[in-house]
Amino acid sequence: MHTRRINKIKVAGVALLVGFAALLLYQFGLFVMVLWLSVRNPGSSAFMDATLNHLRGIDPKATLKYQWVPYDHISNSLKRAVIASEDANFIDHEGIEWDAIRKAWEYNRRQSSKGKTKMRGGSTITQQLAKNLFLSQSRSYWRKGQELVLTYMIELVMDKKRILEIYLNIAQWGSNVFGAQAAAQHYYRTSAAKLTQYQAARLATMLPNPVYYDKNRNSSYLNSRSNTIQKRMRLVDIP
Repeated sequence: MHTRRINKIKVAGVALLVGFAALLLYQFGLFVMVLWLSVRNPGSSAFMDATLNHLRGIDPKATLKYQWVPYDHISNSLKRAVIASEDANFIDHEGIEWDAIRKAWEYNRRQSSKGKTKMRGGSTITQQLAKNLFLSQSRSYWRKGQELVLTYMIELVMDKKRILEIYLNIAQWGSNVFGAQAAAQHYYRTSAAKLTQYQAARLATMLPNPVYYDKNRNSSYLNSRSNTIQKRMRLVDIP
């Protein structure tokens, strides 16, 4: 009986070591991908792939509107608007704002206790980039933990200019619209480089719920929030 117990402990120990080694290998693989993306432009993202699969479940011929454009071909107004709307401290933080996460968690807990569904996010632009590039949209502690690890990897390897460049090129701006260039063409029949302050502010306001605003472009909240963002833009520094 004693020998059998020892054997079980040994087997459990070996399984634990194998699992740990597999986890390290997985994290190393992700780090290599982050390194690659620091110098190569992504042709897609995990969220783009998931969205396309969903759309093709409805229409097998569905496609995404997406076109990569370099950082210098994106309006500075859009860069300022997105930072003002999504992550005011983007230039200064190291990827994660723990105080914002805590406040969002407390707010969401209060909302849940009241039976309300409106939730608040505390994610930085870098966190959103990590999630959009590599992860699913499921909500779990494992996915959130992996998001934080990827966020630190991205901040370690990429400068703020590269992070913002990739983010603006893969962000969702409609049911099948991804990236600043496709968004500029979809909503305003122009290029990402020629977006005005007003247009940029409206696009930035759409980011939290792009599919909804694609169908509800005259929303009163969209109009009021866009005006607020436009006023904040002049205070924003961009990389």
